[in-house]
Amino acid sequence: MGNSLVGPLMAAVQAAGYDAQFHQADRATPMPNDRGWMVATAVALSLPLVLPMLLQPLGVHAMLPALWQWVLATPVQFVLGWRFYKAGWSALKDGSGNMDLLVALGTSAAYGLSLWLWATGPIHDHEPHLYFESSAVVITLVMLGKWLEARAKRKTLAALDALRALRPETAVVMVDGQAQERALSALRVGDTVMIRPGQRIPVDGRITEGRSHVDESAITGESLPVPREPGQGVIGGTLNGEGMLLVEVTALGAESALSRIVRLVEQAQARKAPIQQTVDRVSAVFVPAVVGVALLTVLGWALLSDRGWEYAIVQAVSVLVIACPCALGLATPATLMVGTGMAARMGLLVRDAQALELLRGVTVLGLDKTGTLTQGRPQLMACTPAPGEDADTVLAWAASLQQGSEHPLALAVRQAAQQRALLLPTAAAVTVVAGRGLQGQVGDQTLSLGSPRWMQDRGIALQAIQSALDQAQAQGHTVSVLTCGERAVAALSFGDSPRPEAAEAIRALQRLGVRCVMISGDHAQAARAIAQPLGISDVRAPVLPEEKAQVVRELHRGLPAGQRVAMVGDGVNDAPALAAADIGLAMPGTDVAMETAGLTLLRPDLRLIPQGLALSRAVTRKIHQNLFWAFAYNVVGLPLAALGFLSPVVAGAAMAASSISVISNALLLRRWKP
Repeated sequence: MGNSLVGPLMAAVQAAGYDAQFHQADRATPMPNDRGWMVATAVALSLPLVLPMLLQPLGVHAMLPALWQWVLATPVQFVLGWRFYKAGWSALKDGSGNMDLLVALGTSAAYGLSLWLWATGPIHDHEPHLYFESSAVVITLVMLGKWLEARAKRKTLAALDALRALRPETAVVMVDGQAQERALSALRVGDTVMIRPGQRIPVDGRITEGRSHVDESAITGESLPVPREPGQGVIGGTLNGEGMLLVEVTALGAESALSRIVRLVEQAQARKAPIQQTVDRVSAVFVPAVVGVALLTVLGWALLSDRGWEYAIVQAVSVLVIACPCALGLATPATLMVGTGMAARMGLLVRDAQALELLRGVTVLGLDKTGTLTQGRPQLMACTPAPGEDADTVLAWAASLQQGSEHPLALAVRQAAQQRALLLPTAAAVTVVAGRGLQGQVGDQTLSLGSPRWMQDRGIALQAIQSALDQAQAQGHTVSVLTCGERAVAALSFGDSPRPEAAEAIRALQRLGVRCVMISGDHAQAARAIAQPLGISDVRAPVLPEEKAQVVRELHRGLPAGQRVAMVGDGVNDAPALAAADIGLAMPGTDVAMETAGLTLLRPDLRLIPQGLALSRAVTRKIHQNLFWAFAYNVVGLPLAALGFLSPVVAGAAMAASSISVISNALLLRRWKP
């Protein structure tokens, strides 16, 4: 966007009553201000006003003098509550109504009536009943809800910054054969970047020189480091292995794969939840209706009765006070608060309370493979010796060669040798061939361990182990070949095993009518090898991170109203899909997945998902009950107040009673058993 357009566009947005900031793909997202201190101040000022009201039914009369009520309520009304006047005025200018406008009108009416009664009430007999506590409490409760919403927003933005943190801020650029460190912002497409062993790759590019293994699990979901050689692409944010690489830059900034993931998460998180859309639609009708009823009340009593304007204004205030959206605002949050506590005790951490509510409607569940359905770490699935070779001997040779390596496959080989209690001979002169394998001397044997392609390039015949290679590749396993001299002596097959409870969880979900779909960044053979024994027939693989979100959206198309799609994942590569789904569930894994998802499994047990579905249905029943009571109070209370049957005192009490009934009903949810 041209700089000449940015200023006028931001000015227009701000003129409409909203804040605006220029978005830059590579910059950290500005965090919203933490207004927790404002909420705490509002609570401290409102509490002395509310306590006497709560103690009155017990026969304790401790109402503060009018002056002190005014001193406590005024800063809440006009300093801490200024945001409601500002937002309400903006809505009024746009010709629309929202809850902020109703809060501003209702609390202003209660505050103004209190001033008038204080000024005109008796001086010597007793203090008049004032409504300062009503205005202060309404503002405090709504501020608390806004603050909780802002906290959720901060967590989302922190997740996006965690994504960006995967990419280094600088890169080493080759200029006329010399290495120069530069900021990423100074790079251009076509530059050549040098990546040393163990460094994180800063840019998307194409390898021009060097070979290595690259850990792409954070981006693509591939569980094993993948070999990369000249002509192949690399992704910014992934981790280089043992070899030095020269990479030609092909994408920067907003066009990089990591930035596209960030952008997809931002777009998905910006969409409003269905319940919020419903609240917005209700507000657009409810607020003007309440204002209209209040105006009709004033005019009706003033013009059609002999009560006069004073009585008419008092009744209009009753209408506005009883219409303040406390019970309506508490109906859902109070129930979700209890539900989230119960979910935590079950082992399900709720980061987005709306997700717990929406979970009940899930009929399609997307599941990542690596780290979600599987253990997330490679294991030695088979060590097949060539004819005439001893299985324990060749495994001991392979483990000896890799005693000093931290490569995931090396760890798997050493673990397998340890389980068989094999005695490992000492390896000497071990050298790593970047992107290919390693070789060394064990006793009087010259050994090599690496990819089948490397062995073929060296002219080593693989016929003796060809059947083992074919079988491993058909199962989607990664294969290494061990050679002794010029002959192949063993094929080592590596794979990721399913979680022990995965099959049971899938069966439970299917009994609940949930269709399970595997969405994996791994290659198709490996994905199907895991899916088939678990009973999952729908497999989408290989799928890139940005494509995962698209698959989730495709699964949503054609579903009847009220049915939803959930996604379960554990890695950075799952973040866009978790955000794009109606409900995201994260396995214990990367912070990005846990921050992006609305629900996080506190332990890696997929059986928590069907248990969460049952809890969600119980929570939703309570929400519907609470919404009914909240609306019932308004439906009954508004006409009674307008017709003069409710004074502001009774209206305030009814407003408080509606809130208490909603909270009490929510607390009954604690009796629910899974």
